[in-house]
Amino acid sequence: MVKLWVSALALAMMVAGVHAQDAPYPNDDGNAHYGWADVLRADPVHGVTRTNVPRQECYDQQVVRHEGGNNTAGTVLGAVIGGVLGNTVGKGDGRKAATVAGAVAGGAIGNRSAGGRDYETTQTQCREINTVSEQRRIIGYDVEYRYRGEVYMSRLNYDPGERLRVRVSVTPVD
Repeated sequence: MVKLWVSALALAMMVAGVHAQDAPYPNDDGNAHYGWADVLRADPVHGVTRTNVPRQECYDQQVVRHEGGNNTAGTVLGAVIGGVLGNTVGKGDGRKAATVAGAVAGGAIGNRSAGGRDYETTQTQCREINTVSEQRRIIGYDVEYRYRGEVYMSRLNYDPGERLRVRVSVTPVD
């Protein structure tokens, strides 16, 4: 009984497979069948693809740096020295004005003189640039094939090998 059931199942699967091969394409009118054509030649078709490739380019550049001194100390020291000098120059009520003026002038001079020094050094600068990469690639195949004595030509996106499955459709001429 089990043997009979297994045999029936195997037969049903074979019949379904045969019918699946003969099934028409969707939206087909039923007047099509399939066959095999002999491939006479398959010539690769080349195309050029362009791709933007970002890369980083770095270089050393000369730059001027400023090494700052202690501006606060220079300002205070200049103000004190200016104030003392202003105080010695002035007499009476003018002494106070000369002291203030000397402190202001001395503070400004001290601020500038304590400004540090400039020096040259190198600094690495980098920037991103785009380069275009071109590559020659196979984009398809011009295939020449023979089906029932007639020679046909098609462009395919793959190399079919020695044989090519073809769909044959028969339609009446008006």
